[in-house]
Amino acid sequence: MSQRHDLLDFENTPRLEETEFSQLADAVISRRKLLGAGMAISVGSVFALSPVGKALAASSKSMAAHFEPIAASTADTIVLPKGYNWDVLVSWGDPLFTNAPEFDPSGTCPAADQEQQFGDNNDGMSLFPLSDDRAVMAINNEYTNYEYLFDHQGNKLTMDDVLKAQYAHGVSVFEIRKGAANRWSLVKDSKYNRRIHVQTEMELTGPAAGHDLLKTAADTSGKKVFGTMNNCSNGQTPWGTYLTCEENFNGYFGSANEGQESTEQKLYGIKAKGAGYNWHKHDDRFDFAKNPNEPHRFGWVVEIDPMDPNSKPMKRTALGRFKHENAALHVNKDGHVVVYLGDDERGEHLYKFVSKGKYNPSNQSANRSLLEEGTLYVAQFTMTDGKGQGKWIELTHGKNGLTSANGFADQAEVLIFARKAAKQVGATTMDRPEWVAVHPSGSQAYCTLTNNKNRGKEGQPVGGPNPREKNHYGQILRWTPANGDHTNHIFEWDLFAVAGNPDVHSDAYAGSANINKGNMFNSPDGIGFDKDGRLWIQTDGNYKNEGDFAGMGNNQMLCADPDSGEIKRFLVGPVACEITGLTFSPDHRTMFIGIQHPGEDLQASNFPQGGNAKPRSSVVMITREDGGVIGA
Repeated sequence: MSQRHDLLDFENTPRLEETEFSQLADAVISRRKLLGAGMAISVGSVFALSPVGKALAASSKSMAAHFEPIAASTADTIVLPKGYNWDVLVSWGDPLFTNAPEFDPSGTCPAADQEQQFGDNNDGMSLFPLSDDRAVMAINNEYTNYEYLFDHQGNKLTMDDVLKAQYAHGVSVFEIRKGAANRWSLVKDSKYNRRIHVQTEMELTGPAAGHDLLKTAADTSGKKVFGTMNNCSNGQTPWGTYLTCEENFNGYFGSANEGQESTEQKLYGIKAKGAGYNWHKHDDRFDFAKNPNEPHRFGWVVEIDPMDPNSKPMKRTALGRFKHENAALHVNKDGHVVVYLGDDERGEHLYKFVSKGKYNPSNQSANRSLLEEGTLYVAQFTMTDGKGQGKWIELTHGKNGLTSANGFADQAEVLIFARKAAKQVGATTMDRPEWVAVHPSGSQAYCTLTNNKNRGKEGQPVGGPNPREKNHYGQILRWTPANGDHTNHIFEWDLFAVAGNPDVHSDAYAGSANINKGNMFNSPDGIGFDKDGRLWIQTDGNYKNEGDFAGMGNNQMLCADPDSGEIKRFLVGPVACEITGLTFSPDHRTMFIGIQHPGEDLQASNFPQGGNAKPRSSVVMITREDGGVIGA
């Protein structure tokens, strides 16, 4: 998530005395191991590991120990360990077709150019192999920076400018080919290449499709919608499709009439002034006073077939409507498909979808409908005898208070207003759930809780998986489903890591025992496993490198061993960027990551070209000089 991500000011955060901190830690963190060699980490580095934890740490073979960790950096470049290199795969504005123009840094190029070029602010991504040396990439383009997109920085918008911004959003799909030294390059004019953006026709599917709340004057069926936007992170299915997630869709809607927002619209952050995109001034579709149902048609998970450029993207309403971060898909041992989903906003919730049908590896075409029908759940976290426990509460009309009497006329309304439903059933408010990742073994799931300046205010009490008031560092939650069954309603949880700054603090804000001067970070965001079970952590936080964030430098990527809890810094990005998006070549000898919004807010960056070049969001490739597996 990075739409003008919050650079929060917490220099005046209240400190906890050691006795208060001890009580807090004992109250909210389980020290019991939840899985095999896994261990829970205490809230502060003032605590030593438990005897069991020490034994595990001493005996575990670290998955993160096979490179030399690097120091924090404030340089306007990518910094990597010794023996690693990086190169750019694609940058904002690069043409996907030979008849498309090259990137124009002037900010005056028309919308028609951007429609044929790689979109802006790349985020989540997936790779779909075609052969050993060919693959298709699907990459989200989350939002735009008007200060770089236009020569007038958005101050003199025209309808063509609005179209240009809309074309810069969405998803870029294109073929890549491997060359020497495990480096890949974009294949122009491939039959797979296409742009999916805010004007692309899509189909609404599932229980909410066709509902009156999804109908507009332009689409009386309630099943056809144009566009996807604010595509944050992603998911990938075993049947070969790409899941792109619509996050901060609310910021694109506005109105000249203040005070027109409904209660439900306010719940999703719809405001008359919008977020500065000002599309509503030129495109009536985004004026919610004129088209009150149009916002309901965004905030979904969209399934895309990257192998068929003529296919229509499908918005899967069964997975609920909220500010989706990513969609972590796992095929359960009984064949049901489970998708974990975070709603990235302060005080929102963590969700789970379980498909009605079962995955059939011998009939991939039949699997294409698995996300159309199933059951949506939301998480509630508790503590019992100092141990983290939780349950998934079903969000089905007629159950758990989701009735007409409480404002839900049918199942479609439960899904369209999933936030409202989650609050009705008593779900736990969370510190901005971002990416979820399931361990390759299927044993555990992890979620980054990036930060929450409102923690401790009314409706967002301190405790459980959200242990700190005015949480400006974030933490990484993990849970283990009962009996290893991800469809089970019961789970156990702990905190794998609690980010902090042990150089500045000696209380709860110092972080957990596996945080130290050499690996400290804030606002964990992207997260994912490689095939060997190494956990990769990406940050989108405060890069001012002062006050509470002194010594942390630019945003970074770290590598963690889920068994020992060891965390090592692997990469630091350029000035004012976010590190986001993660995928690998099939042999894991090339890692692809995203460098989003370098130089945002006109900060001094010229990444990736250097010199006096305009900064451009880019996807970069990381390789080893010896050609080996990344991190091994």
